[in-house]
Amino acid sequence: MTAALLGLLLLNVLWCAHGRYYVYDQIMTDQPLRKPVRMESEPPFGEFVNSVFGNIVEQEETEAKFDVDECELPLIDLGHLNLGNLEHEECKRKICEASTEWGFFQIVNHGVSKEILSRIHREQVELFRQPFQIKTNEKLLNLSSGCYRWGTQTAITQKQFAWSEAFHIPLSTIFQLSEFEGLRSSLQEFAIKASDLAQQIAKILAENLGCKSTFFFKNCLPSSCYIRMNRYPACPVSSKVFGLIPHTDSDFLTVLHQDQVGGLQLLKDGKWIRVKPNPDALVINIGDLFQAWSNGVYKSLEHRVVANHEIERFSFAYFLCPSHDTVIQSCCEPSIYRKFSFREYRQQVEEDVKTTGDKVGLSRFRR
Repeated sequence: MTAALLGLLLLNVLWCAHGRYYVYDQIMTDQPLRKPVRMESEPPFGEFVNSVFGNIVEQEETEAKFDVDECELPLIDLGHLNLGNLEHEECKRKICEASTEWGFFQIVNHGVSKEILSRIHREQVELFRQPFQIKTNEKLLNLSSGCYRWGTQTAITQKQFAWSEAFHIPLSTIFQLSEFEGLRSSLQEFAIKASDLAQQIAKILAENLGCKSTFFFKNCLPSSCYIRMNRYPACPVSSKVFGLIPHTDSDFLTVLHQDQVGGLQLLKDGKWIRVKPNPDALVINIGDLFQAWSNGVYKSLEHRVVANHEIERFSFAYFLCPSHDTVIQSCCEPSIYRKFSFREYRQQVEEDVKTTGDKVGLSRFRR
């Protein structure tokens, strides 16, 4: 075979590894060119970051990565709630203790089948593989234009940019996913199970404070909750940007399912620690609203997702939220937070992100 023919055969070679898809022009050389061609399903992360922060995507990875100590979150077997009184009370105690000391914990025997979780994972992968131009079109899922989100358009610095994409789906609109019948059915099943879990945990946490647990059944209806499906693509500048920037959740409780790639990190006692994935567990975390409602007893911990240089990561989560008119007021006195509506809280968060690039959160509402 002549060198010229070999060069032609090596022209436009498609290389795929661990969720990364690049096309290289490789003529008469055994080294690929530096610049990858973005596949049509990928959002223009590199183009956006380079246009705002300079050509960092084409620079070598020289900085230290976000490599921190690993931890295993408190693991709670919810099956013990169905056992005798001693096991039942001990399980509730562990939930309250983890919510107070960590704000994050894992649950097993949670009632959500592996079949449902695996099905949603497969279907969300298929959804994210849709061409980018189609994903940005609200007709894809028959939802509003804000359903699909990618990157961080308000980013002022590199560390404020999220190298990820997501679908934000209010439970009240799941029935509209007619084109993706399998996904719609799976999300509805998950939403029912996750809602029951969140309400069950909220009831336990409320009763531990001596407060009325009916608050959550009255105010956190399915019509105000939502599911978010996330994809974190392999990132060529994983030491310079996050998969998801440091933040706290603006809800009462979050029920998270993640794959086994890892990347979730928590800020505990002033130190970042990475969470070891557990294939049998769901992750529960306390949101800002529960911290305010509990008067600071339960902790809404800052967390982030670190981008992976080689492998893409998927997750999806259920968020227990109240209606926008719901007033959040500490159930214990003296209150360290002034009362506020969920609408007011969301508006303040959006304003802070718009003007500063960061979420300020509950500190805005301290007395």
